[in-house]
Amino acid sequence: MKPTHPGHLVGVLVIVALIAWAVISRVYADLPLMPWTAIPTVLLLAIGEGYSGWVTKARIARRPGTKPVEPLAVARLAALAKASAYAGAGFGGLFAGFALYTVQLLDRDTPRTEFFVATGSFVSCVALICAALYLEHACRIPTEQDEADQRD
Repeated sequence: MKPTHPGHLVGVLVIVALIAWAVISRVYADLPLMPWTAIPTVLLLAIGEGYSGWVTKARIARRPGTKPVEPLAVARLAALAKASAYAGAGFGGLFAGFALYTVQLLDRDTPRTEFFVATGSFVSCVALICAALYLEHACRIPTEQDEADQRD
């Protein structure tokens, strides 16, 4: 499996944001209010993936006090990281499109609230993308140069 390229994630985010903005501009009045619960949910996922990356990196490096990690578990974590990065980019684009539309309506109470919810959700999706990329990086097999640097 090849590492996730951040440029692809940015492309997904931008394309989804533009599509979401185009759709939302036509159907905004018919949409229900955006729930704020996406923010803590996605942030908890980001924290979990970041912690998993930290633990996995220590276990792969065989730091004292850690158990060796099973290769299949690392492969599953890498797949989770890749999926989370793309899901975060997709949902981040959706929230960005929503924020782009509601930013022009900040003089009204409901769109202003939805702008802040969409912006917070977008930021939490960016945190998830960063955590997923870190977890994916932590799942890499160390090269001989990395091992030599750790011994020094």
